[in-house]
Amino acid sequence: MAGRRPLEPQQLARDRDVICSVLEVAPDRCVIKERLRQRGLAQYEKQATGGESFIVLERGLRFEVNLTDYLDTGLFLDHRETRRLVGEQAAGCRMLNLFAYTGSFTVYAAAGGAAQTVTVDLSHTYQSWCHRNLALNGLDDDERHSLIQADVLSWLAAARTRREQFELIVLDPPSFSNSKRMRSSFDVQRDHGDLIARTVALLRPGGTLYFSTNRQGFRLAPPAQIAASSEEITAQTVPPDFARARPHRCWRMQRTD
Repeated sequence: MAGRRPLEPQQLARDRDVICSVLEVAPDRCVIKERLRQRGLAQYEKQATGGESFIVLERGLRFEVNLTDYLDTGLFLDHRETRRLVGEQAAGCRMLNLFAYTGSFTVYAAAGGAAQTVTVDLSHTYQSWCHRNLALNGLDDDERHSLIQADVLSWLAAARTRREQFELIVLDPPSFSNSKRMRSSFDVQRDHGDLIARTVALLRPGGTLYFSTNRQGFRLAPPAQIAASSEEITAQTVPPDFARARPHRCWRMQRTD
């Protein structure tokens, strides 16, 4: 858990042995990851090199994952129900995916029949990963699916100037970031009101924004500040195997103007 000391190697080894015994998995096929408090984009930076990526299936869609080289593996398991909701709603929509990571929401939207997707993330590594995920599913149509490497806040300002609009938006920002490529640091509790308001401004009337965060103790700003009505749907988006810990919270939002 964040904020505590790392476990001793002997404890990790004992935990691995128990897990492998119960699940009947060979020890060399078991990867243990310990999440500690991270700063900036550290959770997305390489932790090792040479790990083998492989393909997993989720509801018939293919995704590349890497269990060793990064703290996060490339596919957030706690959001698989949120991905399902997005895929079911995407048909005919122009969809925007912000802070997109490896683009799993984009894949679901594209597979669900989205007319167009726009995927924005600051990392070249993860935009390339997103392209591979689209290609794995035969969805790498550059004319319909745009991958944009950019600071989300700067991109939002430019998109509003261009009067872009979307029927479906996914906004899943990091809890904190101080990347040198951003104009300033980002703290989701401090900054989410302005971020949501800027994003909602790109929604077409009747469109839907899904906003989620992993920040513990998060408090959502009032409707007047975010310029949107909201319905918390965390109970629908957290799968049963994560229900005890509830690693994220999620809201469905619409414009109020």
